[in-house]
Amino acid sequence: MKTPAFVLHDSVNDPQAELWFAQPAGFTDLPFKVFLSEPGSPAADNLRAAVAPFLDSAPNELVRQQFIANVASGQQLLGALHEVGTVHCSIGLHRDDVDDAGANIGQPLLSFFTISWRDTAVSPRGVTAARAVTSAVGHTRIEFLELPCGPATLSESTLSPPAESGLSQQPLLQVHAHLPHPDCKRMAVLTVSTTAVARRAEYRGILQQIAETVSFENPLDFVTSEDR
Repeated sequence: MKTPAFVLHDSVNDPQAELWFAQPAGFTDLPFKVFLSEPGSPAADNLRAAVAPFLDSAPNELVRQQFIANVASGQQLLGALHEVGTVHCSIGLHRDDVDDAGANIGQPLLSFFTISWRDTAVSPRGVTAARAVTSAVGHTRIEFLELPCGPATLSESTLSPPAESGLSQQPLLQVHAHLPHPDCKRMAVLTVSTTAVARRAEYRGILQQIAETVSFENPLDFVTSEDR
């Protein structure tokens, strides 16, 4: 059997990284630092240069302003996520190829994957993982796991926006993985969110697959030491 190939993101060598993981195909990272860069910084200049072709190709000023407003809205969303400890976001786009009777095979399915840090009370990692789901409201399908990075819990929640919010009334499925850090003072929370509630089993499998790759130590350091 041919050994699978992996593509390493530049962030694998980030000296400030505190967690390493792998994503399956179909996910595209959102450049957190670029979207939240200070005006006038090199990163902000790079963002301006990246969107310039889209602005130049707009058929009129109204479309151009709508595009700018959408970018600004996205920046506000990422800023809000950053304030509550989110350090990674990516958008998942997959084709619905599950053969259910009457299903519209082939339609695109969207999801949103995030990694956030939460401070926790000092306690054994297994206790922290259990508390994360037993003390939270609305968590269901709770499962305790022993992953390569340590103890963890997997759970699900379903949210529905208030009718007066003006938002789509489609329920939002969120699958969570709670992974306590070895320092026993914080916890990484991996979440996949999607409106494709009927595909909960598939998205739960995707999140568990990602969680199983998580390492709190740079895996490349181990590879390097093995090669010596």
